[in-house]
Formats: sequence, C-alpha cells, structure tokens
Amino acid sequence: MTTPDRTPPDRDAALQPGRPRPAVPRPAADESGLAAGLAAGTATRMLAMRLAMLGVLAVSAHLSDGVLHAGSHWFILGGYAVSSLWLAATARRRGGARLAWIATLLDAALAAYIVLEHMVAAAEVADEPGTMASRLPAFLLLLESGLTLRPRHTAVFAAIVAGVWSGALGLGLLDPHLGLPPAANVFGLLSFLVAAAFVIEGALRLRRGVATMLRLEHERATLARFVPAGIDLVRRDGPTALQPRHACLLALDIRGFSALTRRWGEARVLDWLLAVRALAHAAVTERGGLVDKYVGDGVLAQFVDGAPAEQAAAALACVREIEARMHAMNEARRREGLPALALTAAVHAGEVLVGVLDDGWRAEFTVLGPAMNALARVEARAKRENLAVAVSKRVMRLLGPDAPAGRRLPRRPGEEDCPDLFGLDPLPVGAPAPISPDLPVTAAP
Repeated sequence: MTTPDRTPPDRDAALQPGRPRPAVPRPAADESGLAAGLAAGTATRMLAMRLAMLGVLAVSAHLSDGVLHAGSHWFILGGYAVSSLWLAATARRRGGARLAWIATLLDAALAAYIVLEHMVAAAEVADEPGTMASRLPAFLLLLESGLTLRPRHTAVFAAIVAGVWSGALGLGLLDPHLGLPPAANVFGLLSFLVAAAFVIEGALRLRRGVATMLRLEHERATLARFVPAGIDLVRRDGPTALQPRHACLLALDIRGFSALTRRWGEARVLDWLLAVRALAHAAVTERGGLVDKYVGDGVLAQFVDGAPAEQAAAALACVREIEARMHAMNEARRREGLPALALTAAVHAGEVLVGVLDDGWRAEFTVLGPAMNALARVEARAKRENLAVAVSKRVMRLLGPDAPAGRRLPRRPGEEDCPDLFGLDPLPVGAPAPISPDLPVTAAP
C-alpha cells in the first residue's frame, strides 16, 4: 500500500547533522490557531458591531444634553472608530496576534473610559439611560472578546475595565467630596465581574470543544486515505493515533513465487502479482475488510468492523471468495498456457493496536500487537505444511457452529509459540464461494 510521502525536496540536506527537522503540520488545536481560524473572515462583522455600539453611545451622549461630553468625549469616540476601521482593514491583509492584542487593549480602554466618564458625570446629573449606555461597551466588548476563543485576552480586558471601575469606586469611598455615587456602581461592577467569569469559563469550554472537534476531523481525514467508508476508527474519549481493537487478520502469499520468477522472469511475473493483488483487494473490500499493506508477493488484510464473530465470518468468507476467483483466473491462465497460481491463506484473530503511525516523514496505517506477531508464525507454519488455508483455533472458536471442518495440525518442536492451527480443505474447483446471509456484500471499487 502506498503511503503519503512527506519528504521535503531537500531531504538529504534536512537530514544532515545539526540541521533542524522540518515541522510537520498539525491541526490547529492551540489557542492561537483556534483564535486565528475563528477570526478568519469575521473582520467585517466585528467592525459592524463596533460601529453600531458607537452609534448607541453617540445617541446617548446627545440625549444626555452633553454633560461632560465635551470635545474630548467626541475625540475619543472618533479615535476608536478610526482605529476600528484600521484594524478591520489590516486584519484582511495580515492579521496576527499583535493586532488581536491591540484590539483588546483599545476595547478595554474605551469601555473603561465610558464607565469612568459616566461615574464622574453622574455626580452632577444621574439618569438611568445614561447609566445603561455607559455599561453597554463593557458588556458587549466582553462578550465579543470571549467569542474570539482567546481567554487570556478576555481576562486582560476584564482586568483593565474592572481595575478602572474599582479604582474609581475606591476613590469615591476615600474622598466623599468627589461625589462618586458608590451604590449603583458597586452593583454594576459585581455584575461585570460575574459576567466576565462566565464568559471566560465558557470560552475555555468552547475552545476545548472546538479543539476536540478539529482533532477528530483531522484524524478522520487522515484515516480516510487508508480506511474504506463506513469503518470509523476515531474515538471521542482520548488519543486515537493507535487504539486497541479486536481484529481478524488475513495473510495471503503466492506459493512458489521465487521459482516462478526464476523460470518466467521478473517482468512477466510482476504482471501476475499485480493481478493477484487486485483480485485480493476486491474480495477483501467486498467483505468489509481493508488491505493493510502489500509485502513482496504477500497481502496483509484486516477485518476490524463489527463484533469478533462477525470479523471471523467475514475473513473466512473472503478467503473462500479469493479461492473461487483464483480458480477462475487459473482456468483462464491454463487456456493461455500459463502455470496455475496457488495461494496460502493464514487467518488469526486477537487484540491489536490499529491506527496511523506518523513519524513526521511518512504516515502509515498499520496494525501492531501480539496477534500480528502470531499471524506471521501461523503463515510460516502453513507454508511448511503446504496448506491452502490455515486458521487458528481462536478463529474457529469465533466461528462457532458455522466453523468448517478442518484437521488439527500437531505441534512440532520449535512451534511452541505458534497458536493451535486447523488446516481447512481447499474450495473445490468450480464451486462458488459460500455467501453468508448475515454478511453484507458490496460492489468492488
């Protein structure tokens, strides 16, 4: 099986001692990556929200009959509007963490200024609409900061606004002659702090949720290059690079391949090998399995979908399907004067680690574990016995009453680590492959 090669063009230079290893792209799971992805294409909407808020402030200032709303007030509102336009235009070209911090500090400065200005103005004239308008920027910009999934920015924004707010209240308590009314503003400050805590906690939860979603989608996209549709190997409860699963493993090998190569030549035998691979791949896929890899003249397949008994039944049905197709292929080969090809099939089952191994240079879907090692011993013993089909005792138990008749192979010295095996009779020539009504059969790709 061909695996995606991530080797850079200058790999030889990159592997020289002292040369840094190139970074491998990963899903954006950190704070900056999520925030940058979320902010992409939102500059216009954020600008519209800021300008709408400034419009409300302007109307409120006008209705308040200009109390302390001298030139400095309009200058600050105008400066904030211009800076918002500059941030929106700059973000489209480059974006970045620095602009995010600038926006956060500008928002905090405006919110703190409006709150402080109203507190000073309320010492002379207090009105309910003006109080509500003065707190509007603080709460709206707090919510906007939280939606960017930058909890540190939100915390800094809340700290600046709350610091100015509480500082003004402290001055009012220390010097009553300043005329700063503490009662209503204490309630407003407490409301802001509670809202800030909720927003920060919600941003943290949302960031974790989005990070998990991105990781799962990244892993599914990676596995989609190896795994047929309908087989989901991605879990939601932890790392999924390699995960334990029960699998039924199938190893196929062409018997006498070396002798065929010596007699007929490598170029000609290569075409035969490719034909066998295509035949095996189609049969495995139709039975719900997946081809792990091709090793020389061998094929390694696995069945990981469904319960263990279903995996075993699918693997055995796949073996019989391959035998039936090989009979048809050999019949055509005989008519052309070519030798018949014989396969050895070894089937074993057990717990394995399934997933994608990625060392930064190559990604490979693979299977690891004791069951995989035992399969190699099953295959080697089947070759020594010149068997067409060898099935481990574990697979026969999984098949239960549907297990075919087979002869148990006696152990030989040196085979203590090999599982107990059963040799199955080959499918008779001309007999169709048995189809279990419980096994779905799909069209070959």
